[in-house]
Amino acid sequence: MTVQALGYVGVTAKSPEDWAGYGTSLLGLHLAERSASQLVFRMDDRKQRLVVTPGDTDGARFFGWEVADAAALDAMAARLDRAGHAVARGDRALADQRRVAGLIVTQDPLGNRIEIVHGAESTEAPFVPGRSISGFRTGALGMGHAVLTVPSLAAVLPFYTEVLGFQVSDYVTHPFRAHFLHCNPRHHSLALIETGQAGLHHLMVETYMLDDVGQAYDLAMLEEGRIATSLGRHTNDFMTSFYSRTPGGFMMEYGWGGRVVDPKTWQAVEMHSGPSLWGHERNWGTPEMKAEARRLKIKAAADGERQPVQVLPGNHNPIQGECLWWDAAKAAAPRIAAE
Repeated sequence: MTVQALGYVGVTAKSPEDWAGYGTSLLGLHLAERSASQLVFRMDDRKQRLVVTPGDTDGARFFGWEVADAAALDAMAARLDRAGHAVARGDRALADQRRVAGLIVTQDPLGNRIEIVHGAESTEAPFVPGRSISGFRTGALGMGHAVLTVPSLAAVLPFYTEVLGFQVSDYVTHPFRAHFLHCNPRHHSLALIETGQAGLHHLMVETYMLDDVGQAYDLAMLEEGRIATSLGRHTNDFMTSFYSRTPGGFMMEYGWGGRVVDPKTWQAVEMHSGPSLWGHERNWGTPEMKAEARRLKIKAAADGERQPVQVLPGNHNPIQGECLWWDAAKAAAPRIAAE
């Protein structure tokens, strides 16, 4: 009776109208509701995925994590209570506002509002992207992932792993300490980065086509200061992505080609080659962190670290092989792997 996916995220914004243009024109989200009280964005057939409300600050307001059904929700409430975490049952008005059948509300050790929900509402109304994109990879994988900064991993990690039931995919100690957690086949739906401060580092959404990412990158480059991390590819989830600065100051990772894992058999490992295979030059962080990330990336390249792209059926066309060296390398690959 553990969480299954990131269903929705709510953020507060000092200038919510800035989100209307950013969410549609850059990210390609569907602005489904626009009022003085909130902006509601869709990504798929769900009635809402991202909710922006006016506030005196910018940042995360709530995270909606899904469980299977009402029984799983009751089991999670009991599990939280046994672990000493206060739990409140969401009333009908709140459930209607979140477009779910039922929910409970608690807090993580950082004070983040955590809403555990079941029965998220869908609609037959078509998803209409704010710009021409192929669509977002969601479904059972959820809306994407969230990455939180934490003062101490030891103080936060047990809540998500021992109580909510996340499993560790992998972890890094350089150029920063972080744990990447999965609750479904998406490589990670949550990550925790130890920075000494609590906050929302970034959210990630994944498109179906690589060109969607490249075209968004072009659009972001037209705006001074919009790009926070350049185009690159991660070592652990193989995502090709870039990061933009949201109107709220935190970042949004916009990616393609994310890796999936088998939650039943996956074994957590420590990643030693840094966060990125290439690219991902960071316009944030300390000079020391950026220098270490660059060193690890160059070392990964020198060591010949490569990974196949993760491609959905119908998302690629094989090209003709015309290189005898490559044909020999492919033929040798199964033999080398067996050894």
